[in-house]
Amino acid sequence: MQLILASQSPRRKELLGLLRLPFRIRVADIDESMDSAKSPYDEVARIAKRKAEAIIRESDDVVIAADTIVVCEGEVLGKPADASDAYRMLRLLSGKSHQVMTGLCVLQGEQICVCTEVTDIYFRELTDEEIYAYIRTGEPMDKAGAYGIQGGAALFAEKISGDYYNVVGLPVCRLGQILRRIAPEWMEENL
Repeated sequence: MQLILASQSPRRKELLGLLRLPFRIRVADIDESMDSAKSPYDEVARIAKRKAEAIIRESDDVVIAADTIVVCEGEVLGKPADASDAYRMLRLLSGKSHQVMTGLCVLQGEQICVCTEVTDIYFRELTDEEIYAYIRTGEPMDKAGAYGIQGGAALFAEKISGDYYNVVGLPVCRLGQILRRIAPEWMEENL
């Protein structure tokens, strides 16, 4: 049995490493488009499930897949297309609360667990100078909502309610609970 992370995200790789479990990485090549007519909460879980199901695996392998979005005032903020899109997103988040939603899917054989973890974040009011300086670092360009809470945007978040690691990209606590339920013997052997 192998544990497989269906993601090329360095942040997810690092977070899964916190569990001190051996794992391999395989990237799922799927269309990650969301249906804007449907709930972002449901759609992010659907994308995670599609990623997990796209991985070629042995029947006893455990596959972990995730997808993270930021939702502010009903708008889903994925990764910015360019610097002006990053500015638009950070300006929207400035002085407001928003939600970070991570769809998580864990599957082994016929067992499948799909859920969405939500963390509420409140950003203080940001100046244009702060936003432009942060964009110049390049950090926002590969992150949902155009920010990394574990990086420079730590200076923007006044309040967090929920799983911090969810904001980084993988709800580690929830994942550990699911793995204990789906593969308890393997977890015992490897922890």
